[in-house]
Amino acid sequence: MLIKTPRRSDCVESEVTPEALYLNRRRFMQGAALSAAAAGLPAISQADSGRYADVESADAPAWFDRKLGQAQWGSVTVKDEAITPFPDATHYNNFYEFGPDKGDPARHAQQLVTDPWVVTVDGEVAKPGKYTIEDLVSGPALEERIYRLRCVEAWSMVIPWLGVPLAALIRRLEPMASARYVRFETLVRPDQMPGMRTGFSLIDWPYVEGLRMDEAMHPLSLMTLGMYGRVLPNQNGAPLRLVVPWKYGFKSIKSIVRISFVRDQPATTWQTMAPHEYGFYANVNPAVSHPRWSQARERRLPGSLFSPNVRKTEMFNGYADEVSGLYAGMDLAKEY
Repeated sequence: MLIKTPRRSDCVESEVTPEALYLNRRRFMQGAALSAAAAGLPAISQADSGRYADVESADAPAWFDRKLGQAQWGSVTVKDEAITPFPDATHYNNFYEFGPDKGDPARHAQQLVTDPWVVTVDGEVAKPGKYTIEDLVSGPALEERIYRLRCVEAWSMVIPWLGVPLAALIRRLEPMASARYVRFETLVRPDQMPGMRTGFSLIDWPYVEGLRMDEAMHPLSLMTLGMYGRVLPNQNGAPLRLVVPWKYGFKSIKSIVRISFVRDQPATTWQTMAPHEYGFYANVNPAVSHPRWSQARERRLPGSLFSPNVRKTEMFNGYADEVSGLYAGMDLAKEY
């Protein structure tokens, strides 16, 4: 387990997952295997998706299935909060490469070819090169991390991600002492990403994000390969995305094809487009409003017109105990 000391944001998994949705993993796997044997079919490799309701099955690369079989479940959780239903988490997304509407990623992302996939590693690093995802994440075990996700638009979810600690991946690549930041870049494929061909396409593609090295090395930073016990859906950033739970969601860049270790703070997409609205750090901070709306409250999905499920936003999205030390001495109203 990465975080050994209990924190305010931790709890045991049975407290997080609604009882009606929680299935014992071993019983499920045994039942799936017996049913498959009786039918003369192989057991499904996405067995752990049965721990959550309404999860769609999906084909996954063989390397993902191998890592899934050795995954650590519920290694980090959140307390007293229900997990967002899978249909909501996969059909209400910002992924502008597929279109500006929340439903566009789910409608269009199946066009994206995610296997094979190559990630370029370059910059101030001892082991540059082109890596398959299997090679890139071959060392550490998959971990399930149940994290809050807070969008800068003031809506939020709770999602069970599957991934490897970003710090473990970085250590394997051996960045040089001169590398102070990590820069990430998203795929550019207009033929498979129709949002890049629309009038909304004011973004100077590729989409770029970045972290300070100490943020990237923090135990909560996760290089993500799956969610809800199954391989990551295309609309959620397959096959490789970042998840940084104390920052607004736009920092958690999707469909990564390049990881660069750099000396200087990278020019990130939203900060470049609207620096008065979106800062480099993008830490969740209820005391610092967006120029066009307050960040003091958020709408937790799912909700409805008559029950919008609005709640107070927590500093650093509820992870202040773990991450506030990264920003000691900084003016968070200016370094937003």
